[in-house]
Amino acid sequence: MIDSHCHLDHEHLFSDLNEIIKRSKINGIKKMLTISTTFESFKKILNIINLDEMIYGTFGIHPHECEKNLTNEKDIIINIKKDKKLIGIGETGLDFFYNHSDKNKQISSFKSHIDAALTLNMPLIIHSRNAEEETIEILNAYKNQNLKILMHCFTGSLKFAQELITLNSFFSASGIITFKNSIELQNTFKIIPSNKILIETDSPYLAPIPMRGKKNEPSYIKYTLEKIAVLKNLNLKDMDKLTTNNFNSLFSMHAN
Repeated sequence: MIDSHCHLDHEHLFSDLNEIIKRSKINGIKKMLTISTTFESFKKILNIINLDEMIYGTFGIHPHECEKNLTNEKDIIINIKKDKKLIGIGETGLDFFYNHSDKNKQISSFKSHIDAALTLNMPLIIHSRNAEEETIEILNAYKNQNLKILMHCFTGSLKFAQELITLNSFFSASGIITFKNSIELQNTFKIIPSNKILIETDSPYLAPIPMRGKKNEPSYIKYTLEKIAVLKNLNLKDMDKLTTNNFNSLFSMHAN
């Protein structure tokens, strides 16, 4: 199993990393991708990825944070891309659910991340909430440039998913897929091609059932995998192999 999106620099994970890593290995996790959300987050990640060979990282500014972190992300990303264990750009994107930051600044930051991902030929990890039309409009402008897209913690509509499929996007399922009130999302994942699905925890957030209410961690990824396997009518071993191969394919990594 591979946890394609976690936040090991956040508490409660950061202060207990050795045990988090140990439990992840016991539960069969082969890789974890810890995601940057701010410049300070990234500084921690540079150290975290050296703790264990199974941990990889990204650089990005979360849309909630882009106003106070606003700068030319493209130049900064290119200048700091020196570590082979930094394998993605993000998370970035648009989030209009709260008024955390100006919409235009979010859009500017998102486009800057896209430009960096294209320049570096690296996958772009996208956060999209209450911004489906704006997100697809921006991505469509790059549809002929072979942008590698991963929709993180996908909870969008079926229409949004279908539009993203035409852009060759990958979709990551989080613990939300296990929630009882996520029937519409579950039906959408039944339609998304199996060779485009990854799994994630988004830990320490969004713990899956039966761990809901607890602080999430990578070792809980198995519950999301189990749910996806049921939705896709596959046995657990085959679903694990599929999501693992999808991750390795997207991030141009050798299987192990």
